[in-house]
Amino acid sequence: MLTQIAYALPFLAQGFALTLWVSLLVVVLSLIAGVLLGVGLVYGPAPLRWAVRIFSDTIRGIPILVLMFFVYYGLPAIGLHLPSFWAAVLALTLFKTAQVIEYLRGAVGSIPKGQSEAAMAIGLTFRQRLTYVIFPQAFRRFLPPWINGVTDAVKGSALVSLLGITDLMQAINQVIGRTYEAMPLYILGALIYFAVNYALSLASRRLERRFSFIRE
Repeated sequence: MLTQIAYALPFLAQGFALTLWVSLLVVVLSLIAGVLLGVGLVYGPAPLRWAVRIFSDTIRGIPILVLMFFVYYGLPAIGLHLPSFWAAVLALTLFKTAQVIEYLRGAVGSIPKGQSEAAMAIGLTFRQRLTYVIFPQAFRRFLPPWINGVTDAVKGSALVSLLGITDLMQAINQVIGRTYEAMPLYILGALIYFAVNYALSLASRRLERRFSFIRE
């Protein structure tokens, strides 16, 4: 068993690096897009709010695997051909963006309207109200579900192996095809995923304690 694991480690390390790269891209891109669209959903004009709401509800209602296959196999039908790596990143980013929109909507919506009205009363502009009043209070409400979403992104990245991308899961399957020993490698892969997500959970709890001094 130890011999098999030692043989597999170089392959798994390469796959794990790609898993982290996919997860990082998805988390960063979805955070940027989700925050921008979330602000549009809460404060934008009616047409923009409707468009963002339709996008969020539609994407969240589609299984990630179906969305990934649609992006990879469906977009070429309209002339848009993406490499498997970027098709997987795009599909996962779309799904996580829809979730980030809802995290932001819930966090901002939980701030009492009196806070914004008081900021208007002292002459703050819309941007200043968001920067100095709304977002600082909404941040601690946004943080816990967002970090949980980050762990989901890491776990969801295992689906990219279905498009032939050699991530951690695909590397495990390739090594199993050579050694014909599945259980030790699947256990090792599960431990790696657990270690990453457990570290993220610890970071989440520390950040929550860090900002817990903010009271209602």
